[in-house]
Amino acid sequence: MKKLSAIALVFVLAFSTILGGCSSSKESASSASSQSEDASLDYIMDKGELIVGLDDAFPPMGFRDDDNNIVGFDIDLAKEVGKRMGVEVKFQPISWEAKEQELASKNIDCIWNGFGITPERQEALTISAPYMANPQIYVVLADSGIKTEADLKDKVVAAQSGSTAYATIDKNTELKDSFKEFVGVEDNVKALMDLEVGGSDAVAMDTVVARYYMAKEPDKYSIIEDTTIFDEQMGVGFRKGEEALCQKVEDTLKEMKKDGTLAKISEEWFGEDLTIIGE
Repeated sequence: MKKLSAIALVFVLAFSTILGGCSSSKESASSASSQSEDASLDYIMDKGELIVGLDDAFPPMGFRDDDNNIVGFDIDLAKEVGKRMGVEVKFQPISWEAKEQELASKNIDCIWNGFGITPERQEALTISAPYMANPQIYVVLADSGIKTEADLKDKVVAAQSGSTAYATIDKNTELKDSFKEFVGVEDNVKALMDLEVGGSDAVAMDTVVARYYMAKEPDKYSIIEDTTIFDEQMGVGFRKGEEALCQKVEDTLKEMKKDGTLAKISEEWFGEDLTIIGE
């Protein structure tokens, strides 16, 4: 498994509310009473299993290796958290478009696979403090001649359906209407394959994924510089109101940050520590 040798990224927080962690400001007034009724952590500890919902075609966060095993940065994080909590972690591939429904129906216990924090998701779910920054950007073929977002006028732009990049562009009517076509695809891997064969002119996607593929094939792709679709940060998503479980996972990640475990895992995948939780 080829891992990234280096990624030099320095990012600024886009939303101050993201720093709040598991409890939102609107919930803080009633947190004491709600937590007394919150059995989410007991539910996981009693069954001894944490089911993680993920997109298994999202390298390097979570994907299938050559032996069809699910591997990745987020996979290693979740396994270590589960180990410290004393529960088994089970990885459940899901449709990314249906991730919230999978969570609501209890087919999974959390969404943990490059899950971007947005105001809309914070309204619908309980989300941990961010542990990594991951701006959404455009990827084009290196020889495309496309250098700026303005160059995408009358071009076909693709993004993974259900992703933050897709949602952000879909809401920006002026930008979306400037494209010849804006299409949703199943996953980032397929999006890059379509880009390669001319099915699209650009892919709106996660920086971490883009850098991963650019490291593997440095002469094939390029990033439209100085353009950020959304200054995304990653967190772990839970059912709304499941503060106890969220807090336990968040506290464990902070513990791993403090003792150097997060840095070690990040360096294995990215060549440097890109984690931000607890800073």
